[in-house]
Amino acid sequence: TWSVVAVTDPATKAALAAIAGNQAHIEQCPLFLVWIADLSRLERLGQAVGRTLEGLPYLETFLVAALDAGLAAQNAAVAAESMGLATVYIGALRNDVERVAALLGLPPGTMAVTGLCVGYAGEGVPALVKPRLPQSVVLHRERYAGGGEAAGVAAYDRALSAFSAAAERTAYTWTDRVMSRLGKVAALSGRDRLVDALMRLGFPLR
Repeated sequence: TWSVVAVTDPATKAALAAIAGNQAHIEQCPLFLVWIADLSRLERLGQAVGRTLEGLPYLETFLVAALDAGLAAQNAAVAAESMGLATVYIGALRNDVERVAALLGLPPGTMAVTGLCVGYAGEGVPALVKPRLPQSVVLHRERYAGGGEAAGVAAYDRALSAFSAAAERTAYTWTDRVMSRLGKVAALSGRDRLVDALMRLGFPLR
């Protein structure tokens, strides 16, 4: 249910970088991997054996493909980093999945889920580990118990503010980032049209 396109051509990487908000590391990395939710291969398999796959055009099947692509990307990142390489995920490829499909020659029934820059970290770049939401915010025992995360979120805001000030020279909190990314539709940078794009890419999503 997933495929990956390995991109090394400078022109293609430059075009993909433009789609993803001009993220320079896409052009700088020697290898850029584009992870694909791929139902086209299953459709071809069905055609080869003379079968109609009635379960193919459903949201569940697309979710399986998208999740599998994401898991494959994470496993590749872990493997690469275990060999001393550095990686950067690029979710902003979804800003224009149709343009990505055209650039990479993707057939109907496929969609780029995420990208992954693979290369070596620059010399002198600090290897800082970004803090994550505390367990008290994300872990629920037996039943979901929302509404009691205020203290944990406040602690995480302080930790992320200190980290971002050190790593990016601009302090921001997790709350700031969530409000910035989701406060206005325009902040989705084209991904607000993803459902329509998926339909045109061959995913009816029943």
